[in-house]
Amino acid sequence: MISVRRLNIKFYPDPKRVIARFFMPGAEKARSIVDKVIQLSEDKVHSILTHVFEDFSERHRKMSAIFQNHHDQIQTILEQELSFEPGDISTEKMLLIGSYFTMEYSIESAAIFNPSIVEDPNQEFLEEGERRVIVSFRATGEGHISSIVFRSGILTKENELIFKPVDQLVEIPEKIKRHVYTKDHFIERIWLVLIERRSGLEYKDAYNKIINSLMGELEGKFIYGKLLGAIERYTEGRDLSFQERRVIDALERVADSHYEMEFSLDTALSERVIFPFSMMENKGVEDVRIVRFTEDDGAVTYYSTYTAYSEHGILPKFISTKDFRHFTVKPINGEYARNKGMALFPRRIKGRYVMLARLDGASHYVLFSDSINVWSTDAKKILGPEHPWEFIQVGNCGSPLETDEGWLVVTHGVGPVRRYCLGAMLLDRHDPTKIIARLQDPLMMPNEEEREGYVPNVVYSCGAIINNGELIIAYGMSDSASSFAAVSLDRLFAKMQKT
Repeated sequence: MISVRRLNIKFYPDPKRVIARFFMPGAEKARSIVDKVIQLSEDKVHSILTHVFEDFSERHRKMSAIFQNHHDQIQTILEQELSFEPGDISTEKMLLIGSYFTMEYSIESAAIFNPSIVEDPNQEFLEEGERRVIVSFRATGEGHISSIVFRSGILTKENELIFKPVDQLVEIPEKIKRHVYTKDHFIERIWLVLIERRSGLEYKDAYNKIINSLMGELEGKFIYGKLLGAIERYTEGRDLSFQERRVIDALERVADSHYEMEFSLDTALSERVIFPFSMMENKGVEDVRIVRFTEDDGAVTYYSTYTAYSEHGILPKFISTKDFRHFTVKPINGEYARNKGMALFPRRIKGRYVMLARLDGASHYVLFSDSINVWSTDAKKILGPEHPWEFIQVGNCGSPLETDEGWLVVTHGVGPVRRYCLGAMLLDRHDPTKIIARLQDPLMMPNEEEREGYVPNVVYSCGAIINNGELIIAYGMSDSASSFAAVSLDRLFAKMQKT
């Protein structure tokens, strides 16, 4: 095996990092709680609220705003479900009501793992050879709900990592805005896509019938989740015709937004947490793979592919940002938008977006698309499990890294006793469906410390970075903790065998 230098830095779960979540015990019980608070005297309300603030104000910013927001949420729910309106009440009673519908959630009490690492947008005031980086982690708390957390650090000239101290305060976004579609405008855009394909007029009557049937149940304004439900109900048990597939593909191209998040300016990066907000990810947001994507005109956007997990299954999704404060969540649509582990290339190749995927759950695929959020036209399997250490499955460990030798891809393989190891392969820069070379043996295997954890015998990565002639790999240890490793690029390339 290649000599890999494990860095002397590790991240372990910290139960002290908590957010204040909305708590809903059920409509009838909620009404009973509200009634009890309303019946309290103003002096009693003031006394209770004062003690609550004394106990919790140092654990969260803007507790008054949190309580007010949760009061407003519960009031809306009770009005809609029980036609209950409490009438005019004092501000302190509103805040106290909000406190009863607030709960703390320890976001990383169980695990902090499967990290991804990327260059920070801010590279000012660094010494020669240094590089500022952002690392994302999958943080897991009670109920195994996963969220995304961040750390900011600097890679030194010697490729050691120095991280900023982490504040115990943790913040969810200050603003969350769901994208709302207007039905008539949405249908107009569907027709534009169909006409661009030169088939809209030819099959106009058939398309019109399908669109009306598929979207008939939607209201004049709707969100992405409602649209997804309409598609699922329409396609369930149906052998889709050519025209139906065309309409659904056009619909998915138009549905390019989900929701937006914005964090307060006064929060540090390590204080920001992206907690699952939509019904399609209510059980977690998993395994973020961040890439610094550069368009042909030089514009840079940070895209993160991740897996949204709910009781309905998994759904690949995008998060995009330019500053790591304002985030836009987009769906990844199309026939090939399935399974975990999608990873976007950091630029277009021959004018098209390119993605690594694992469509069959076991092999490497390369996808091409003209639209960044629709993947349904061009997919090629490039490699399946070949070596004993990966007979169960292979997959990527983050977005490819461009080098003079080719696209460097850190991979994972699963072998005996479901042990996860890391590997590597090189893809042609101009045609990434061609494998130039790959390691025959694992690059990394879990050592005695790394093999113990929630899921034993695992090293797994969601991203790496190249700095000063070395590959720096951010990796998770048995779904519990995280660390970093460095390996010489020259030694890595020399060890790879050409295919």
